[in-house]
Parts: sequence; C-alpha cells; structure tokens
Amino acid sequence: MKVNRATRKWIVISSLWVLALAGIATSFADDRGRPNGQFARDGHGQVLDNRYGHGHYYPPRGQVFRSLPGGYRPYVYGGSRFYFNAGVWYAPGPYGFVVTRPPVGLYVTVLPPFYSTVWFGGVPYYYADDVYYQWRPDMNQYVVAAPPAGADEPGAAPPAPPQSGGDDFFVYPRNGQTPEQQSADRYECHSWANTQTGFDPTQPGGGPSAGGAPGAGRDQYQRAITACLEARGYSVK
Repeated sequence: MKVNRATRKWIVISSLWVLALAGIATSFADDRGRPNGQFARDGHGQVLDNRYGHGHYYPPRGQVFRSLPGGYRPYVYGGSRFYFNAGVWYAPGPYGFVVTRPPVGLYVTVLPPFYSTVWFGGVPYYYADDVYYQWRPDMNQYVVAAPPAGADEPGAAPPAPPQSGGDDFFVYPRNGQTPEQQSADRYECHSWANTQTGFDPTQPGGGPSAGGAPGAGRDQYQRAITACLEARGYSVK
C-alpha cells in the first residue's frame, strides 16, 4: 500500500501527540500522590510546591525536555546518571531528559537556590520540590534524605528549631541571614565542630567522647564552631 506525503505527515503528527499525552498522563499520575492543597498546577503546566509555604514552581515529574538547562550539575549514583539544576532533577530518557526524583543517599555539593528549612526531631532538613536534604558534616556535603517521620501528613507543621544550650558566646549575622538560616547554620557548625573535637556542649561533661584535660575539649569546640560560623558570614563574640 502506497502512502502519500500528506498521510505520512498526519501519522507522524499523531504519533507525537500520543507521546506527549502519555508524558502528561505520567506526570499527573505522579502528582496525584502529593498532598492536596500543597501542590497545584499553573497555566503553563508547572507545579506549585507550597508545602511548608515553600512557594516555588517546578516542572512536573515525568515531563521530558530535549536538552538540559544551562548550569546543570552532573551526578552518578548506583551506575545511573542524574542532572541537577535549580532544584529540579533530570535523568536520561529515550527522547531527552526526564524530570525525576533523586535517589535517597545521593550526595550533593550544593542545595537548591530556593529551599525551605524544616525541623523534625531537632534536626534540620532542607526541602525543595518534594525532596528532603540533610547536611552530613563527616562528608562535608548534603545528602538526599528519606522524608522524616510526620513529614507527609497533609497540613502538618514542623516543630520549631531547638534552642542550643551550653554556649557562652554570641553570634551576630553580618549578611542579613534570616532566623531560620541562622538556626540551620548554627546546627551545621555545631555538628561539624562536634565531629572535629568530640565535644558536645549540649551533653553533660561534653559527651562520652570528649576526653582530654578539663576545659580543653570546650576550648577546641569553641574554636572550631567559631571558625565555621565566621566562614558563613557571622561575627562570634
């Protein structure tokens, strides 16, 4: 059977529409698992992530792009390639690059440019586009984390940042850091200083791994946390 040019063109266009509709259906199916009222589409098909008042739009998972945006960062995990840009994760697909969810355990060097700090169990998580990140002081990187307990309850508000104890110094933000950012920075610097010195001022006697001469662990800890905070734009007195 001979097919004329017009018929061939119609077949190609129809095939492309089928693929597009399949991608849209996949992304909608993925969005149905998100809590109602916290994720909604705009007029351009992007999804508003408003969990914890995050308030940023992202392309839906399953959407295919023919090319990656400029400035992306490549990562490899479990033998698979991923690409990260502006809080959005991509994976190679048969027709380009597919918006996807990153695997738990993947380490990243930078957080998304827009993220929300939320606290669970006294620990800060950094949230964007339905993905949670945690700071790992031992690796000096962030890691994609599993959602913490209670995080997926619709409308649940995370607890407030804990007040650290045992500090006898004052920290002043030099760069206009928000109270939320200050809490996160202090926690990360505390974790790093504790890892470096074995001293924890929130524990009796500095914790079981403090050791050393009395007062030496505290002095080392304060020098370490001061250096960390000053590197992040704070004055410590």
